[in-house]
Amino acid sequence: MMVSMGKGVLWVVVGGAALILVGWLVVSLFGTLLKLAFYLLVGLAVVGGGMYLVRKVRGSVRGSRWKQLR
Repeated sequence: MMVSMGKGVLWVVVGGAALILVGWLVVSLFGTLLKLAFYLLVGLAVVGGGMYLVRKVRGSVRGSRWKQLR
């Protein structure tokens, strides 16, 4: 009786420790994925803004040259 009771307590303790470990791992990975998504969005915004500015500058340069050539 005492041996089976010890095994039951052991299984509860091991199960609780495994649950805590898996929970910590999931929270850690989820946080990392959120950071990665944030950095990707910031990077896309910077690249998109740069493309927008290049188009605006090219358009203004082409427009001024076109007016000078006329």
